Amino acid sequence: MTDDGARPDPPLTLIDRVGRRDAASLYVTAATITLCGPVTLGFAVLTDAELMVIGVVFTIVFVPLGLGLWGNTVVGREHNRRLDAVGIPATAEITDLTDVDWSGEESGVEVGLRVSGPGLRTFETTWRRTHHPGLRVGRRLDAVVDLSGGRFRVDL
Repeated sequence: MTDDGARPDPPLTLIDRVGRRDAASLYVTAATITLCGPVTLGFAVLTDAELMVIGVVFTIVFVPLGLGLWGNTVVGREHNRRLDAVGIPATAEITDLTDVDWSGEESGVEVGLRVSGPGLRTFETTWRRTHHPGLRVGRRLDAVVDLSGGRFRVDL
């Protein structure tokens, strides 16, 4: 319970926009990754090339990886469709920008957001993403919130 006696809202999950063009390229990438091993393995069997071990390793590693990427794309598109269908329009104000180091080579930014809108209890969250020239403290971005699904999306 909160100080005012109300139940706290469950935490919301930030969803990235996956449009048709993005999804198409993700599906092509997933299919390519998935087929890489079996094609190498088939080539090794049919031509007696010494690629059998590589084909087996590629199959074991890349088939699950490609299928996982495919499934993740399907789920992301479903979440976006639901947000578009039943989401409540909101505004996300950038309250803080902090540079973060992800992997030693690549850096990004952690964006502090305050999301509010009609019929919503204002909440604050963080969003980790790559640098973008349009990100600055005080900027207001369009957002969509689905309270029943526990998800929201910020459009930049």
